[in-house]
Amino acid sequence: MKEAFEGIFREGRVHILVNNAGISHVGNLEATPETDIDRIYRVNVKGIYNCMYAGIGHLKAAGGGVILNMASIAGSAGIPDRFAYSMSKGAVIAMTYSVARDYLAHNIRCNCISPARVHTPFVDDYLRRNYPGREQQMFDKLAKSAPMGRMAEPWEVAALALFLCSDEAGFITGVDYPIDGGFTNLRG
Repeated sequence: MKEAFEGIFREGRVHILVNNAGISHVGNLEATPETDIDRIYRVNVKGIYNCMYAGIGHLKAAGGGVILNMASIAGSAGIPDRFAYSMSKGAVIAMTYSVARDYLAHNIRCNCISPARVHTPFVDDYLRRNYPGREQQMFDKLAKSAPMGRMAEPWEVAALALFLCSDEAGFITGVDYPIDGGFTNLRG
């Protein structure tokens, strides 16, 4: 990762780092073998750590910048059968807070976005694989789990990311932003 970043930094100043990677896992504690924990950790936690670690020196040397991490509402809300995934996204939130605090003096802002379900090809593929013939029924069920009765659209998450990386958000750091259609605070 460090080599890849060095190549990018040779091209010019980088002042925004967005970490958006993750793999999911379905299962509670007993249904999560250590091999799955290791796999989730390598991508969802260590992947974000490696990117921030490779980029932080450059951001410091350049006089500051923005780090935006993608987490999930699963990192701060109890969601059934998401033990490993929730653990990993909770770690992303904690890393965000730590980096935000540690690099204030270097003019580096660090925030994260925690989406609920977002309607992406991943969701459609998941439904096709796991609910053949019942895709629409299951889609509707998942969409209705948010109080707003729908999933987020990718552009809505992108709009929040764009704002958090902009100068207009210059007074925002150390915050986890749920974009969840009311899931976190309005479920009844």
